[in-house]
Amino acid sequence: MSRVGCIAIGNQHCDKLRISNNRKSAMTLLSVIIPTFNRWPLLPRAVESVLNQTLLPDEVIIVDDGSTDATEAEFAARFPHLRYIRQKNLGVSAARNTGIREAHGDWLAFLDSDDKWLPEKLAQQIAALERNAHYQLCHTNEIWIRHGRRVNPLKKHTKSGGYVFRNCLPLCVISPSSVIIHRNLFLEVGLFDEELPACEDYDMWLRICARHPVLYLEELLLVKYGGHDDQLSRKFWGIDRFRITALEKIIRSGVPAPENRHQAVLMLLKKIGIFLEGAKKRGKTNDIARYEDKLATYREFLDRS
Repeated sequence: MSRVGCIAIGNQHCDKLRISNNRKSAMTLLSVIIPTFNRWPLLPRAVESVLNQTLLPDEVIIVDDGSTDATEAEFAARFPHLRYIRQKNLGVSAARNTGIREAHGDWLAFLDSDDKWLPEKLAQQIAALERNAHYQLCHTNEIWIRHGRRVNPLKKHTKSGGYVFRNCLPLCVISPSSVIIHRNLFLEVGLFDEELPACEDYDMWLRICARHPVLYLEELLLVKYGGHDDQLSRKFWGIDRFRITALEKIIRSGVPAPENRHQAVLMLLKKIGIFLEGAKKRGKTNDIARYEDKLATYREFLDRS
């Protein structure tokens, strides 16, 4: 049993951890990172779903991104053996990046504090990664709950594996809460972009999927909860502006193959057009001028390529 696991998980879970990790495996340490901000009523559900895994991780790290509610005191009372890191409020990307830097594991799993894992989530993913050693990222299917009711994702949200770069262009089709990812990918593509207040996951998967295939499990192993007021997608109007930034970055990087880059430019033009419609309806004069310039620039880029 990993000493890190015993310290991080807590004494009440050490026997279970000893049993679950008593196996011959090519996998090294697995760290779970849970970023949170003012979500104490929801956070215990997420944490308990980690502690109830049939295969426990070696380490659980909660990164509190400057909560002003009761998170710090309540967490210390309820989960005193778990690793808790508090930082000033810098956003979810900075919180995840803090967890990545602080984690001991070579394999990292993320869980948003408003989601929860089903008990077999880590066990099934680790087994799949051991059978498919050339993959460095594994994600899963998920259950959606909106306003307390289960809903069916639309066709555009369909998930898949392999080389999925083009699937990632319209919207984010990999949920951060579903992934297990090897640290080497962050060394290669960089950490989450802390300049993006939203769509930071969309940006990350573009960078990874332009380079590597991903492993996908069809099993429903994650429950995603939506509809609450603090979701980032409800905080900003014109959220496509952040996808536009991510697309510009990946196009400028020169990493995608020529045909994939061509598809990325086509999607960028579409996103700019959508954003411009919203800006014109709201009378956002500065945004209109700026994004019309972008539209002209990338139309010229497309003509030249």
